Amino acid sequence: MACLALGFGVLAGRAAYIQVIGNDFFQKQGQVRFARTLEMPASRGRILDRNGLILASNVPARSIWAIPEDVDADKPSLRKLASLLEMSEEDLVRKLQDEDKSFVWIKRQVDESTAKQIDALGIKGIHQRSEYRRQYPEGEFAAHVVGFTDVEGKGIDGIEKAFDRELSGRAGSRRVIKDRLGRVVESVGDDVPPLDGRDIVLSIDSKTQFFAWQKLRDAVQTHGAKAGSVVVLDVASGEVLALANFPSYQPGRRQNLTGEQLRNRALTDTFEPGSTMKPFVVALALQKGLVRPETLIQTAPGRLTLGGATITDAHPQGVLTVNEIIQKSSNVGTVKIAMQMAPRDMWEFYSQVGFGQKPQVPFPGAVGGRLRPYKTWRPIEQATMSYGYGLSASLFQLARAYSVFARDGELMPVSLLRQADPVAGLRVISAQEAAATRKMLHMAAGPGGTAQKAQTIGYSVGGKTGTARKQEGKGYAAKKYRGFFVGMAPIENPRIVVAVMIDEPSNGKFYGGDVAAPVFSETVQHTLRLLGVQPDMAVKPQIVARSVEESF
Repeated sequence: MACLALGFGVLAGRAAYIQVIGNDFFQKQGQVRFARTLEMPASRGRILDRNGLILASNVPARSIWAIPEDVDADKPSLRKLASLLEMSEEDLVRKLQDEDKSFVWIKRQVDESTAKQIDALGIKGIHQRSEYRRQYPEGEFAAHVVGFTDVEGKGIDGIEKAFDRELSGRAGSRRVIKDRLGRVVESVGDDVPPLDGRDIVLSIDSKTQFFAWQKLRDAVQTHGAKAGSVVVLDVASGEVLALANFPSYQPGRRQNLTGEQLRNRALTDTFEPGSTMKPFVVALALQKGLVRPETLIQTAPGRLTLGGATITDAHPQGVLTVNEIIQKSSNVGTVKIAMQMAPRDMWEFYSQVGFGQKPQVPFPGAVGGRLRPYKTWRPIEQATMSYGYGLSASLFQLARAYSVFARDGELMPVSLLRQADPVAGLRVISAQEAAATRKMLHMAAGPGGTAQKAQTIGYSVGGKTGTARKQEGKGYAAKKYRGFFVGMAPIENPRIVVAVMIDEPSNGKFYGGDVAAPVFSETVQHTLRLLGVQPDMAVKPQIVARSVEESF
């Protein structure tokens, strides 16, 4: 009896110690083993185009996890599980042998039908968790704009990265007690509800984006080119209506992708813009009163020697007016105009229209190109910069710079988000000089110009071609070119600016007027119709009526 009494006394003392003296320690140990703070994920905001079309959204998904020490399955069941998860049996076994015996992810974000089949297997120790998976309904044609997230829902590229904080929201939390099988048996404390991310409405028009991407893809494939880009800007609002690149990728399937597919070339790639720079030189000369549109300049015999280097025209001309220098794209004529100005004047004007400066758009990887300080320019460098060699720019920068001519001398701020009100521009040249330059661009895209293939049905257009050799090492490649075209429409009261670049066309044609201008033409016609812009040119009937006798 004494022994029994002593035993009960020891037990009572131990119970008192656990429940009174050492209570804090044991409570803490219990919480470590069974209490969990569950994150209540916020729903990531959607990305929408300007018309409310969904470009990115969350859809429910299931993630598969396991308690390795509890997994009890025969080989056929494991083989079936591995098959459903599209992984090898060896990889599955390796995951189940993880050092953490209480939790391991098997596969994140599987679709609902697969999750149901896994659940039907009834494998002990294999569990599921509800999550969200990012879905991109518009696929590859909007991929470079929208970007993508990682498996945790963090923005990695594009708008997903640029506006990650706004899209992510704030996760909530819930304090619970779980049993050893991971089942919630009790809630502890108050829940903190999640704050869902907000939607981002882009300036992009999905129809314009798709059409531009489709025509770009066709041109790249037709000309055997390496890649291409298209930028469409709304001159009235400064909104980016399209930002298309090819090749592209599917944001929801990113296995085995390369940087060639992932980068947004219109913003991240720079190149020497070639003859697309000539209108800026002429506009500055007009502004300074050095020339007038009718001023005659001798370009014969089609070449000019300066500082030991010879500048040539692709097609030698004689005496040309300033209008015709842009129309015929004369290097010699442009250089003779440029050399009347101080290097500082050219550098300041180039800087004012955005060259050498990073575009003010919230997009990862956007670059500013290169524009060296004017104090380092030699005469031959000033000459070559007048027709687009010796400096570099992105296609996006070129498109924005041409808004100076479309907006009557104002450089407009650009936006990838939808704008509620018109925006004010920065005055760079007078409206008179902008209109005069616009007339020259109209001539360049008309009869006798270098970009007749830029013309479109129903709308007057104007723009400038560019063809530049690609740099390779310390020099230029013999047979590698970029062809581009930048222009606007309708010419008297422009509504849009469109820039097109085709990289390394290889099927015989490489001039911008041949490879880029047709993409411009089709994109302009489609975009203006979507915007409801009335045609400013008579449309000729395309159907020819024939008599019955003639048809036979």
